Amino acid sequence: MGTQIRFEARTWQVSGLVDGRVHLVADDGTTGCVLAAHLVAADGFEVLGQATLQVPAAPVWAALPLPARERAMAWLRHIREVETGLPDGPGSGGELRPEYDPQRFTLAEREHAKAKELAALGWTKVSRPTVQRMRLAYQRQGLLGLVDKRSLRASSPSGRPDERVVAAVLEALRQRRGRRATTVKQVIDLAELIVTETYGKGRVRLPARSSLYRLVRVLADPAEPPGSPARTATSPDRAGGGPPALRPAERVHVATARLGIEVVGEDGRPVAVSVIAALDGATGCVLAAVLHPQQATPVELSVLMAEMAVPLAMRPRWQEMLQAAHEGLPERLMTLPARLEATAARPAAVPETLVFGPAAAAVTPWFLTVCESLGVSLEAVPARQGGMRSVAGDTVKVLAAVFTRHAAEVRAAARPGMRSQDNMARQAEAFFSLLHLQDVLDEWITARWHNRPQQALRHPLLSKAALTPDEMWRVLLGVAGGCVSFRGCHFEVSSGVTRGARA
Repeated sequence: MGTQIRFEARTWQVSGLVDGRVHLVADDGTTGCVLAAHLVAADGFEVLGQATLQVPAAPVWAALPLPARERAMAWLRHIREVETGLPDGPGSGGELRPEYDPQRFTLAEREHAKAKELAALGWTKVSRPTVQRMRLAYQRQGLLGLVDKRSLRASSPSGRPDERVVAAVLEALRQRRGRRATTVKQVIDLAELIVTETYGKGRVRLPARSSLYRLVRVLADPAEPPGSPARTATSPDRAGGGPPALRPAERVHVATARLGIEVVGEDGRPVAVSVIAALDGATGCVLAAVLHPQQATPVELSVLMAEMAVPLAMRPRWQEMLQAAHEGLPERLMTLPARLEATAARPAAVPETLVFGPAAAAVTPWFLTVCESLGVSLEAVPARQGGMRSVAGDTVKVLAAVFTRHAAEVRAAARPGMRSQDNMARQAEAFFSLLHLQDVLDEWITARWHNRPQQALRHPLLSKAALTPDEMWRVLLGVAGGCVSFRGCHFEVSSGVTRGARA
């Protein structure tokens, strides 16, 4: 949001990212919308850098009180009139009022005229310095610079104590974690001792005891508040697994399953195939699925990470290869134009935490370096541990079984003369090459699996309706916020994700 780009010989600003489409705003107020994959592949496309946000992020703007938004929009017209002479800016075609003519009056004179006009309209405490201050704030911060700063103050659950006190309380809670006899008073005493030892006696002003009590209760772990019995690590939580994923790409689980189909190997012999998939824990979306011959050694995660981070539409010559694949196999779930558009909007992300089983996936030193540079945390889960990993493993097994039936149907449709029930499955095993079957899998995930309702996916306001992974992605992406930053060639939503290709 707010990134300035060069596209079609014009300078634009990114004002929104929705379903793989980039919404743009030009300097003269012209708006546009273009597919992200088409935008970044266009000739002359260039990212000019992070400019001043002229358009605030939608969640930030929507969270402001209505009177604050209305007053900011009113100031916007007045500031534009002072700067350009027209209330709606250059190119609006409005009528130029004589007192704001840039050819006749200086900027200071136009600011003075605007202050007199606003005072006559009933605006209080408006002078020429006020108009100048608002104009400069708009140049630095865009529309948010015109908002009353009291409306931008975010409330904190811990109130307004000194940050050093908050850090000391958190450290005291960490040191006392797991102790059965811990009380709130003991946490407060330990926090005061930490403050004194760190900053010196009397250097940091401590809040009242009542405030410290509230602060400890707010910052304490709800599952283990002070005074509760300690949780031990001798037995796993019966609820299962690690922490739940609350936003897209927060926790991505890696699981593998065998396919009931064989492909034609390089030597012409049938080869058994498995699929390793990266499943988003919050939405159920398959961020990556890679077919590989069955082998005793674990599969390297580097290929899977590349599949997640780089959408298909961003890869060189992908459209040409897809067109050739469509010509080679006429029976398709989607037409070529529909496939291109759906693939551009398919979820793609770099995970925050990658959960995997050491027996199924291998981690190399080079891959660890890549994860460190991208800010990806790795979490190795033992094979016998329950929870989300077992759920992800079961889901991938279901995916493999359903796709095996689909692949057999595709093979039967391509060769309608061979429909013997006793040998059709084995004949299907030797029909595809590995790359051909990978293309069929990618199409099937986009067209069918992401649009297949799952009982575990529920909207908070529609608890009786099972959502599809694609619908759940959209719901949680909206809840997580639309603030999108760019780091390298992947998206983040306040350290997470978006849909489509990079921008």
